[in-house]
Amino acid sequence: MSLPASHPRTRPISAGHLRAFDAVARHLNFRAAAEELSLTQSAVSRQIQALEDEVGTPLFLRHTRAVELTSAGAQLLRATGVALERIDAAVRQIRQSAGRRNVAITTWASFASMWLIPRLEAFQREHPDIDIRIDATDAAVDLATADVDLALRYAVPQSISAGAIRLFGEQLTPVASPWLLREQPLHKVDDLARHTLIEAGDAHRTRHLEWLTWQRWLELHTPPAPAAPARGKTRSRLSPKRWLYFNYANQIVQAALTGQGVALARLPLVAESLANGDLVEPLPRARLDSPLVYWLLVAPRSAQRPEVKAFCDWLLREAERTRQAIGDVPDPDTVDHID
Repeated sequence: MSLPASHPRTRPISAGHLRAFDAVARHLNFRAAAEELSLTQSAVSRQIQALEDEVGTPLFLRHTRAVELTSAGAQLLRATGVALERIDAAVRQIRQSAGRRNVAITTWASFASMWLIPRLEAFQREHPDIDIRIDATDAAVDLATADVDLALRYAVPQSISAGAIRLFGEQLTPVASPWLLREQPLHKVDDLARHTLIEAGDAHRTRHLEWLTWQRWLELHTPPAPAAPARGKTRSRLSPKRWLYFNYANQIVQAALTGQGVALARLPLVAESLANGDLVEPLPRARLDSPLVYWLLVAPRSAQRPEVKAFCDWLLREAERTRQAIGDVPDPDTVDHID
């Protein structure tokens, strides 16, 4: 016997139609959802209608040329989006456990290219049976739902998640190619006026990243210019030959390596280049401490996998070498964990 339309439905819905719902809700288009699912548009429409019958209320408003989520549809999407991501991640892990071992890492592009990738060959020699996948993105991912095992992040301690492991801190220092400095010596701060200065073009837009700017460094190492009448702020009186801006740290360092100017570099990312002589630190006594820190976060579901443990152990050994190279004092066994 069928229930009256006003009677609340209590039987759990079947999960078979949720994929179709999720696809339509993301695209707000039945045809695009059908293409994603490799189904016909009518098949997707039938699945949505069946789901609406089970739920007991419309999930979409169908217009002539558009589809719109109802409030009930929006509520269901918030639940299904997270649930399907977790299901997919669990299935991938199950499949992986039956095949080759692998570790998936998310980090930002500059750190991947300048610090992590040059060191990976050593890990692969030690563990030839472990595959590594690096997802280089500036967007922070949710380790509870994303298909990654580890996250390497760059943040001030106040903003990092609980359980993060400190890899190393940071200092900023001017660097340049040795042949550039042979042509145009740089022995004191005032000599910078004869050079092109290279820095991050978007650092001024973010409060914490202002530490990466030459303005901050120059304010501490040169006498200030007179206050500007309009704003009352003091700036360094040093004016360089020209400015050169890039979006990414690896671009900044590449420009310095090719002799295009003097870069204000993040010391952990250029320690190897300084050690092998590709770059020179002309003003070593003028390093600037940064509040930003490099962190390791481990996805809770991945923490006990042997291959993830092996990679973390190797990563922490490499981080210790970087700390020694840059003179970073904190001990990760005592103060480097955020609880």
